[in-house]
Amino acid sequence: MTRWATDLGPVAWPTLIADLARAQVVLLGERHDRADMHRWQLHVAAALVAHRPIVMGFEMFPARLDPVLADWTAGRIGSEEEFLARAEWGSDWAFPPDLYLPLFRFCRETAVPMVGLNVRRDLVRTVGAGGWDSVPEDQREGLTPARPSPAAYRRFIFDLTGGGPAGRTLQSPEDPGFDRFLRAQEVWDRAFATHIARAVQRPGAPLVVGIIGMGHLQFGGGVSWQLADLGVTASRVLIPHDPGARPPSGAADATFALAAPVA
Repeated sequence: MTRWATDLGPVAWPTLIADLARAQVVLLGERHDRADMHRWQLHVAAALVAHRPIVMGFEMFPARLDPVLADWTAGRIGSEEEFLARAEWGSDWAFPPDLYLPLFRFCRETAVPMVGLNVRRDLVRTVGAGGWDSVPEDQREGLTPARPSPAAYRRFIFDLTGGGPAGRTLQSPEDPGFDRFLRAQEVWDRAFATHIARAVQRPGAPLVVGIIGMGHLQFGGGVSWQLADLGVTASRVLIPHDPGARPPSGAADATFALAAPVA
């Protein structure tokens, strides 16, 4: 029995991969602390690279570290320890590197380019607090203001966070008090989309595969919503889920039921 499904029902792996390979962008969601979800991402990326050249974009790295990522995939960094040190692992990203190293090794071993998708946290906090106008243009890291999120995504983020910022008593996602929290989320969404859109324009028009937390991808909002605003309309969102816990309709273009843990 296939573990892949869309809102229309089960879909065969070869059929899905052939469809994804025709897209501009494939966004692979994750929970950052789940090794099984990172294995799933690796399997999908390996299938896609057999169809056409790909670039992999990572939420875990800021875009300013792209030269380090290029040195890693080109073999100019001698060890994983040196790579992690030069990539400043642990300064902003707190999850263990072992969760991600299989993906990084895959890129190096197959000469798949890596790009960083993130921005500095100060930018996120400043826009969240005061909007884009509070940030001088030369400090926006090349980003443009985010497209306001659709209602379904706004509701999703509200529910996901238990009503927004800790300590607030917001009644609904339409509460004006939720705007500040959502603005910060949209900075990340816009940053990831902006750096993906730039990678799409690389010579040869590679397929860009985004490795991104699921909270930035679902219900038609987040990164795919911002990509469309930037002119990249052929994106697909895929998310994994535990057995028996398939996400509701509209969460993603396709979902994958992970295998139950082996006892």
